[in-house]
Amino acid sequence: MVISSTISPDKKRVTIRVNGRFDFSVYREFRDAYRDLVGPTEYCVDLGGTDYMDSSALGMLMLLREHAQAGNARVVLKGPTPGARKVLTIANFDKLFPVE
Repeated sequence: MVISSTISPDKKRVTIRVNGRFDFSVYREFRDAYRDLVGPTEYCVDLGGTDYMDSSALGMLMLLREHAQAGNARVVLKGPTPGARKVLTIANFDKLFPVE
């Protein structure tokens, strides 16, 4: 499984881990990781295991951002690999999302 998610005990933080390729082939998995959740104040996308990322991944991050903002939550990108960080920087996503 490329996408996995965990919810903190207080249900305020959702961590979505992306392992391997972050592209359109995982769209449904990625969306299902957050789509039905109501109430979290933070969505953390862990990119530490992401070895490939393309423009469809950027689109999925924007959809997550819209979902989060509708619930007054924020999205944080955590530990991107050098390749993922390069894609985020080129697309100026490091200005749209906090990167830890």
